[in-house]
Amino acid sequence: MLEETNDNLPQADGNYDREKAPSVQTDPADDSVLNNVLAVGEDGDVLKKKSAQDAIDDSNAEESEDETLKERHTLPMKDYGTFSLEQLVDALKELVVTDTVMSIKEHVDEIKKAFTVEFNHLIEEKKEEFNAENTDSNEEFEYHSPLKSKFDEAYSVYKTKLNTHFKSLQTNLKGNLEDRLAIVEELKNLINPQENIKDTLKHFNELRERWKNAGPIPKDKYNHVWNNFHFHVENFYDYLHLDREARDLDFKHNLDQKQKIIARVEELTQEADVNKAFRELQDLHRMWKEDIGPVSKDHRDEIWNQFSELTKKIHDKREVLFENLKELEVENLIKKKEVIVKLDQLAIEKVNTHSQWLAQIDKVEALRSDFFAIGKVPTEVNEATWAGFKSAVRKFNSLKNSFYKEIKKDQTDNLNKKMALVEKAKALRESTDYSSSTPVMKKIQDEWKQIGHVPRKYSDKIWKEFKEACNHYFDNLKEHKSEENSEEVESFDKKKAYLETLRSFEMTGDHKIDLDAIKMHIENWKQLGKVPFSRRHIEGKFNKILDALFEKLSLSKKETDMLRFTNRIDSLSENNDTRKLDNEKIFLMRKIDEVQNEIFQLENNIQFFTNTKNAKKENSIVLEVRKNIAVHKEGLAVLKDKLHQLRELDQ
Repeated sequence: MLEETNDNLPQADGNYDREKAPSVQTDPADDSVLNNVLAVGEDGDVLKKKSAQDAIDDSNAEESEDETLKERHTLPMKDYGTFSLEQLVDALKELVVTDTVMSIKEHVDEIKKAFTVEFNHLIEEKKEEFNAENTDSNEEFEYHSPLKSKFDEAYSVYKTKLNTHFKSLQTNLKGNLEDRLAIVEELKNLINPQENIKDTLKHFNELRERWKNAGPIPKDKYNHVWNNFHFHVENFYDYLHLDREARDLDFKHNLDQKQKIIARVEELTQEADVNKAFRELQDLHRMWKEDIGPVSKDHRDEIWNQFSELTKKIHDKREVLFENLKELEVENLIKKKEVIVKLDQLAIEKVNTHSQWLAQIDKVEALRSDFFAIGKVPTEVNEATWAGFKSAVRKFNSLKNSFYKEIKKDQTDNLNKKMALVEKAKALRESTDYSSSTPVMKKIQDEWKQIGHVPRKYSDKIWKEFKEACNHYFDNLKEHKSEENSEEVESFDKKKAYLETLRSFEMTGDHKIDLDAIKMHIENWKQLGKVPFSRRHIEGKFNKILDALFEKLSLSKKETDMLRFTNRIDSLSENNDTRKLDNEKIFLMRKIDEVQNEIFQLENNIQFFTNTKNAKKENSIVLEVRKNIAVHKEGLAVLKDKLHQLRELDQ
């Protein structure tokens, strides 16, 4: 049938030379157009390109089937490949909640692909870490990610909405198609010389109005059904020669509308945003085809040629844009290959210390970030590029894990050696044969220092056991020596008597005089000498009296703390208690590290608040943190002074 072969828009307005049709250019941002533009053979070669008009017709058919597809073009596509897992989850949740399901389909597909790639990479890393730490374990690898659960939940909501949308759409499309076919049949039978021309025109206009409101139909039927309708509309206009005046008025109106469209397309040729211009061009083609009727034969060829030439200009600009995008993808491919080469190099560099490996790991993380930040590469090499990247990272992780497996073996050997020393120390802890046991205990302590690190989870436990056994033995040894020293007993008696004198000491109220007097008492106490180990509790009583005296003085907390510390250290030094002095030094060094780390953390928190919009107006939390930093710094200064005093004592 004639109406079934009349499938092209230009034929609605006159003859059309298909060879002169402007070629459509593809845009990777619009897969619907891309899929309609290229026909691909089994060997992957492009067989032909559709004309610009055919591509626009197909795209408009798709969007006419589901009008929500038009909205997808208003959502700018983001480079989801550079997003973190957290950002991808947030992006998906935001799209699912706020946008029409079909308008976000391409975005959701890109997010899902990016999330799958990133999450699989994370799983690979976690599995390699698990295998490195559980070489002899039969435990199966498991990893649960809250982010994966959140992503699956949001994606499930999207799929439910999508299925509901498709079911509703399919139901409506079938009914609308039947309505439009019925209108075409009525239009066929409209030409009836027996009817009054005014009644016929009225019926014709009613049919056009019903057609406009009939709703979407399946996209594979769109062009065929519309062209049938337009063919019979033209037949009706030819029939209107009986009422030439009405036909000419309609022709004039249609010509005016199409000239306005041409004027707008001419403006679009100057639009900087080529994709935006193309989208509006699609809409204008839809208006030309669906909303405006034919013009007189005198103008059909001329006006269609103007429209076609301007359409070609926009498509030419779009082709240039696409070629630039392809060039950018090629540049991205070169950059990603450079990253892979650097990763391959790191995967063969052997380093021998933990600190060096930490530096290598930082380099790999930086390269990994660079890889994802570079952007898209040509589709045909995307999988190969990703495979090369994964292979390089996997080789690096394998080399790293081999190093740490070897370290773990060494640490296990060290653990066994130290556990043997712990057993020896425990066996001697109650020994009273001090002359023979003491050299053995000292040798054990020296051997302990020569052994390297042990696995972290055992380190504190075995150190505590070893230290307790050694301390117990040497405490007994010192107590034994103290009991043999009659001079120390005499010193104890003197200090006991001195305590009674000190208890009756009265403050004058003069700060300097009272401070000098307390210092003199401290010096007198030192001159009285050491006391037996079992009676050293008298030192505590003396310190308790001193504390009470210090409380009565208007000294700063730092001065009081330093005076008490000096008194205690002098006492340990006089008693030659090197063990407690060493323990005090270790305690101070650890405490200094803890306080410095705390200050660093608090200063980082301050930096976070100062980078906010309201940084000039510090709230109570910020002020409290600053106050806390000042307190920590004051305490740190005291700790450093104490450590300095101890080190001077060593010298």
